[in-house]
Amino acid sequence: MHNELRKQQALEYHAKGRPGKIEVIPTKEAKTQRDLSLAYSPGVAEPCLEIAENIENVYKYTAKGNLVAVISNGTAVLGLGDIGPEAGKPVMEGKGVLFKIFADIDVFDIEINEKDPEKFVQIVKALEPTFGGINLEDIKAPECFYIEKKLKEKLHIPIMHDDQHGTAIISAAALLNAAELQKKKLDKMKFVVNGAGAAAISCMKLYIALGAKRENFRVFDSKGLIHESRTDLDELKKEFIAAGKNVSLAEAMKDADVFIGLSKGGVLNGEMVNSMAKHPIVFAMANPDPEISWEEATEARKDIIMATGRSDYPNQVNNVLGFPYIFRGALDVRAEQINEAMKLAAVKALAELTKTPVPDIVNMAYNETNITFGPNYIIPKPLDPRLLATVAPAVAKAAMESGVAKQPIHHWDNYVNQLNKRLGLDNQVMRAIGNKARRDPKRIVFAEADNVKILKAAQIVYDEGVGYPILLGDVNKIKTMAEANSIDLSDLPIFDPRSDEMEEKRNKYSQIFFAKRGRKGFNDYESKKIMKDRNYFGCMMVECGDADAMISGLAKNYPDTIRPALQTIGTEEGVKKIAGMYLMLTKKGPLFLADTTVNFNPTAEELAEITLMVAREVKHFNITPRIAMLSYSNFGSSNSPEAKLVAHAREIVKQKMPSLIVDGEMQASVAFSNELIKENYPFSELVDQEVNTLIFPNLASGNIAYNLMKELDIADAVGPVLLGLKKPVHVLQLGSSVRSIFNMALIAVVDAQIKSKTSTQEIVQRSPWWKRFRKVSKTI
Repeated sequence: MHNELRKQQALEYHAKGRPGKIEVIPTKEAKTQRDLSLAYSPGVAEPCLEIAENIENVYKYTAKGNLVAVISNGTAVLGLGDIGPEAGKPVMEGKGVLFKIFADIDVFDIEINEKDPEKFVQIVKALEPTFGGINLEDIKAPECFYIEKKLKEKLHIPIMHDDQHGTAIISAAALLNAAELQKKKLDKMKFVVNGAGAAAISCMKLYIALGAKRENFRVFDSKGLIHESRTDLDELKKEFIAAGKNVSLAEAMKDADVFIGLSKGGVLNGEMVNSMAKHPIVFAMANPDPEISWEEATEARKDIIMATGRSDYPNQVNNVLGFPYIFRGALDVRAEQINEAMKLAAVKALAELTKTPVPDIVNMAYNETNITFGPNYIIPKPLDPRLLATVAPAVAKAAMESGVAKQPIHHWDNYVNQLNKRLGLDNQVMRAIGNKARRDPKRIVFAEADNVKILKAAQIVYDEGVGYPILLGDVNKIKTMAEANSIDLSDLPIFDPRSDEMEEKRNKYSQIFFAKRGRKGFNDYESKKIMKDRNYFGCMMVECGDADAMISGLAKNYPDTIRPALQTIGTEEGVKKIAGMYLMLTKKGPLFLADTTVNFNPTAEELAEITLMVAREVKHFNITPRIAMLSYSNFGSSNSPEAKLVAHAREIVKQKMPSLIVDGEMQASVAFSNELIKENYPFSELVDQEVNTLIFPNLASGNIAYNLMKELDIADAVGPVLLGLKKPVHVLQLGSSVRSIFNMALIAVVDAQIKSKTSTQEIVQRSPWWKRFRKVSKTI
């Protein structure tokens, strides 16, 4: 009995999920001697015996089912050519990061020093027991075709050469939508393809599978048209031989419906685009320089739909839209291959997703108000959180329907929920905010720079390109601390408000401050003296335009950080009281909580003002606020003064902003249950709405709620975000982690983007200080 129990415990320890169920793999404990004995000898023998008895149990007791190999020989790395397996390793490692970020797939990158295709195949074949799937990468043509074909014949796990099929799948989805918008049919469209490598060949084959006609393709390589007169063509190029007159690229472009570019920059010009048929489609996908620039192409033809491989223009054809989700779906049904049906399913899923309403988080990430299906949006954005739960199930279903799935999925709703749980929306939110910050970095004053956490966060802010830190504190102390912790501050300005070097700046700030506070308790001497305080000095930097935002509070009480901001910067016009809001990063998405930090017992009028400030702030992130005003009663079920106060506050909010989606008073349980609202309160504005903003009746309830969520690991907290100040000053929680400080910096940059009247670039152009700042700044 004892041995049987030990066996069961060992098997449970190594189990990765029950057959027929996809689940997020929990981390195993390895803290005690018992844990170690289960993880390794003697306990590990039990799963070994189970796998020996039935080899399929390898998916049950090991990580194989979620492990993909990214394999290359470095013969066609990016646009760099044959630079060798070692030089290609950074690309393979980067690919692994994308697999994990976007689909929660674990990756080993493997660089093989072998150019002989047959030997390469044998090496990869020998690795099959370890991996659940294989992503071939950066292998030159024509060898890549042979290698993929042979491996698919010999192995029984999903294999895909992403350089071929990734571009084909994404561009095919874009092509379907572009054709629909241009009112063209694939079987009638005339194609000109410039480039005849692996990606181009795969693109054409997939377009043909979707309905395009082979005879309607004219294909060019570096030597000209793939024509019947050529004697130098390999078997793959011969499939696309053109008969008749041997024409130039410019001649072929006349009356063409579609141009597909997978070659090099600058081969196309406006005149050639102008000669195309009505409503042309141009996919210029060479990187980093497309075959024709966006500006030149759209200037030549106003009726064009254009796509490139670049992220700084609309319609980016990016392989990250495909490979993570295709492999996710293939792994989850244990597909024996990635076949044509699965690729076509991915194409159609991507095309259809583009036509559905875009989530607020995507609008925020790309600094747009309302992205909608049209000429400038024919393919989903890479940061769209719906991709995983859209493409992976489509691929999995196609695998099942085409007979290559060994572990079918029966409960699709559960599967979609499990996919969403793999990554959650919390990381997506901060990634979107980071993307927005990176588009226009701002100068951030860190008032407590003599702290290791602050210095680490500041370096990350600078390295990530989301902001330009300005450090306040004792210069020698900060430099010594940085050196001791291997933090590079060589590009960052450090200012000590107490130093003689800052006397001129202190005098300037003190005069401005005295003018503001001279009749409010400060004399001239006190105004000068207080400028040696880093919080006051930092706030005055923001007020005077020497910085865009300030972060403080890591080692100070909340009032000590807020007071300088109120006295130097002041509140926005019409705002009587500031408020504090937390952004809670939950698995269901972002949740905004207020007031959690400032107002103890607000009146109905004050609660309404807090609600309106929060609504404006949420909208600044391009998220539509859906607000529940909380109480212990529901819509008049209690006549208590507390409940009536919340109901009255909601009335005031609706008077001032009628279009705002807000309701209350209501209990939190009702706010998050659409079923309860529909059944009991069908009149509510929150019917069929996902609440993303909670307004609490007082400080105690808000503060307790946010602390409970944080401490129970229900959510990560970012904040508090101060609302109502003219310019961005944000307060850290006592003892914030480096990650929390970095997240707060992102919020501060986005806030500064909204409140700043000039862009950082304009400041760079006119300010000699700012130019030096980006290198080594010595003076303000």
